[in-house]
Amino acid sequence: MDKKISPEALEILDGLQEALCDAKGMPVEGLKKTVIYRVNPKSVRESLHMSQQEFSSAFGIPLATLRNWEQGRRKVDATASSYLKAILKYPKEIMAAQ
Repeated sequence: MDKKISPEALEILDGLQEALCDAKGMPVEGLKKTVIYRVNPKSVRESLHMSQQEFSSAFGIPLATLRNWEQGRRKVDATASSYLKAILKYPKEIMAAQ
């Protein structure tokens, strides 16, 4: 009995081989990577020299939410992450817009 591998299976095997090479730090031609930078809410707040209460009030973030983020009980979602990045870059403008 002659066993042949389907083109789809070969494509999957090629992809797995590329993933293995990438995991080992080897270059993979044509590989595109997306790097996601996580924002640390506590670092943002501390960079502005604000207490949790002050930060919460200034930027309209519920205090419990801020505490949960800072203590690792909740993860910052993509929308909140974008907001925190904007706060870090434009704190005065965002406070004025509240």
